[in-house]
Amino acid sequence: MAKNLLIVESPAKAKTIEKILGKDFEVKSSFGHIRDLEKEGMGIDIENGFRPKYTVSEDKARVVKELKSLAKKAQEVWLATDEDREGEAISWHLCEELGLNPLTTKRIVFHEITKPAIQKAVQNPRTVNMDLVNAQQARRVLDRIVGFEISPVLWRKLSGKSLSAGRVQSVAVKLIVEREREINQFRTESSYKIDALFEAQDINKRLVTFKAEGARISRQEDARNFLQNCIGASFAVQNVEVKPGRKTPSAPFTTSTLQQEASRKLGYSVSRTMRLAQTLYENGYITYMRTDSVNLSETALANAAQAIERQFGKSYHKRRQYQNKNASAQEAHEAIRPTDMMISQISDQDGQRLYDLIWKRTIACQMEDAITEKTVATIDISTLPQEKLTATGEVIKFDGFLKVYLEGKDDEDDETQEGLLPPLNRGQVLPLVEMKATERYSRPAPRYTEASLVKKLEELGIGRPSTYAPTISTVQQRNYVEKTSKDGVRRNFNVLTLAKDAIKEQVSSELTGAEKNKLFPTDLGMVVTDFLNEHFPDIMNYSFTANIESEFDQIAAGKKQWNQMIGSFYQPFHDKVADTMEHAGRAVGERVLGTDPESGKVIIARLGRFGPMVQIGASDDEEKPRFAPLKRTQSIETINIEDALDLFKLPFTLGNYMDQEIMVGVGRFGPYVKWGESFISIPKGEDPLMVDMDRAVAIIKEKQQADAPIGIYKGMPVTKGTGRFGPFIKYQDLYINVPKAYNFEALSQKDIEELISKKLEKEANRFIQHWPEEKIAIENGRWGPFIRFGKEMLKLGRKADGEKYAAEDLQDVSLEEVKKMIVAINPQAFEKKTKKAATKKTATATKKTATKKTATKKAATGKTTAPKKTAPKK
Repeated sequence: MAKNLLIVESPAKAKTIEKILGKDFEVKSSFGHIRDLEKEGMGIDIENGFRPKYTVSEDKARVVKELKSLAKKAQEVWLATDEDREGEAISWHLCEELGLNPLTTKRIVFHEITKPAIQKAVQNPRTVNMDLVNAQQARRVLDRIVGFEISPVLWRKLSGKSLSAGRVQSVAVKLIVEREREINQFRTESSYKIDALFEAQDINKRLVTFKAEGARISRQEDARNFLQNCIGASFAVQNVEVKPGRKTPSAPFTTSTLQQEASRKLGYSVSRTMRLAQTLYENGYITYMRTDSVNLSETALANAAQAIERQFGKSYHKRRQYQNKNASAQEAHEAIRPTDMMISQISDQDGQRLYDLIWKRTIACQMEDAITEKTVATIDISTLPQEKLTATGEVIKFDGFLKVYLEGKDDEDDETQEGLLPPLNRGQVLPLVEMKATERYSRPAPRYTEASLVKKLEELGIGRPSTYAPTISTVQQRNYVEKTSKDGVRRNFNVLTLAKDAIKEQVSSELTGAEKNKLFPTDLGMVVTDFLNEHFPDIMNYSFTANIESEFDQIAAGKKQWNQMIGSFYQPFHDKVADTMEHAGRAVGERVLGTDPESGKVIIARLGRFGPMVQIGASDDEEKPRFAPLKRTQSIETINIEDALDLFKLPFTLGNYMDQEIMVGVGRFGPYVKWGESFISIPKGEDPLMVDMDRAVAIIKEKQQADAPIGIYKGMPVTKGTGRFGPFIKYQDLYINVPKAYNFEALSQKDIEELISKKLEKEANRFIQHWPEEKIAIENGRWGPFIRFGKEMLKLGRKADGEKYAAEDLQDVSLEEVKKMIVAINPQAFEKKTKKAATKKTATATKKTATKKTATKKAATGKTTAPKKTAPKK
């Protein structure tokens, strides 16, 4: 038995550190947090100084039991959780649960998992820093209070138990909502960009062309007059100015800048970046990845110098030490960097691209500036003496850090492209090749990407390195925001060209408005934001949220008592919640669109129980109002009356094909053709109202062809398709993902057999018992056995002796006993559900939408299923 027990957060880190420390240390993982606030009630004793009520998480009971046993046997227990506030809190919770004294238990910190760093940490232990613990505790308590008190208000005023509010998440949604409204209200204006193409000889006496630009012109008529006046004009160089310049490398990565750059250069989501960075850290490749410091240690500076001088030469090295602009930068005292900069390639294929980005950024920040030479030539127009054209060129005289790295940009519309100008002399006459006046349109500020939202939150001082990724994930999970792409639309623009003393006018087109992986607020997100803005302006104020973060920093520095800070916030906030609950009206985001031409009744777009919809008629009318759900591409704020009336034309019936009825409708996953009992998605971008009988039959045939068997396995057909998670093959009830290693378009019989046999082998270890006809199974899960009932995963209770079920306990359990377990979790599980038939209309008749229903919500102890789909997703 090892003398020392050292506890870290992750099992991967435990293995690496145990190899470094040797036989005197046994290294175990806590698997992250072991305790959290109680879920029953608020979990906070408001009357007694906001004392938190902690409980060991159910899935960590076995971990804590094992750690307690090992702690009793060890001569000394060491705590080596992460060095930020979360890590400090985990160390304190471990002390509380394992019976350790936080004032004497050895606590070590390190920001890289290398032998020198770990050995140095062991030689210099400290104790648990209670100021950092209290800062984390204050954040957790405040966020629980805000969520616990505001969420019930949203449930009552907006009808939705899944709704929640949070101190950081709500202002993040507000930023996205405000940007969306800014875009919706933006009015595009056109202007004309003047570009002239001239000829001149380069240094090799070859004739080359270069571009010069004129001032923007607002009206087409003025642009035409400008070109008209240039007919027959001579163009001469008035002045040539040469300016030396420098480009300086960016600082090494912090958490937020890594997330931003990985998004720009690699297309990674914030959560993916952090997941890969965590793995790189745990495997000893990079330093700690949750940091807002740009500092580099003396060891790192020396290591970088060695790597640069060996690979690029001494002339490329320049020692730099960066300082934080953010005064509140804390905890992790070094930037994200490789632990050994002599290593530019690693064996981890998933992490290599991110590691390469970190390596290049770190190396570049210790390299010389790039030396540039910028040339600006001013050109006179003989017929327009008051107007000038400007040609700009830039040449790199010494590449410096650019040899390794150039930072990405968020500005998608940056058209600056400066090349090398030919030698130009004052007074030199330039032959004009052509001159263009091109119509260009103004653009609104772009929608946020995950990375640009992180940047904005950081600028406003909202959140900290550890909170960005979870905040962005939460707002998407709550359906307040969705990350999606948007197709562009074609737009015409005018081009006027002067060449050979003649002006030619033509109309060209461009794709505009296309978006890729941008953050869009949902109608629900907009309505919730408006409600919170109206009734809780302090919580939604950017400065207030940033000031709260500053108070957490003061607690961490030992300058403020955490419960006093919570106390000063709580009472005014609690009173405001009570007042809102009592007096605020319901929030539906209602918008009047106009009047129905047929009935004369009001048409309203609003948020309903099942999402955004359009309503004809008022709720207090004698005749019941008619309802139609909005398409996924539509919004309450932007839909017009014409598009709203079109929604009531769906669904409609076209007729019969092969003795089965064809209907066109729109559902949760977009427009579809229903043929008999089959739902077939209408191709993206196609208007369902334009689908006639011939087109519907063509869509059906295309689907039949796509679903045709591609092979046989044990006498049963195998089909293929492409779903949400990529290409797959289907065998009986099994969906099997097809990896990139296979040619999906040309799968051989051997490929099919290999994919299915691997899946069946994996499935054999999955089930403890399985009743396919009942759609019930007992399966092995990561945290132990669970019941799968349809699409639900139900958590098993405990046995009579209080112990958890093991797989062997469930091997002989009967189906009836399992059903009783399901009913104990969800009493309505086996009740028959009735569904109202959808009202079908012919293409010429008045259309009404089908009545929808959702599945019954499950008890809090088990996982819940999503609402019942209108049509299967294709």
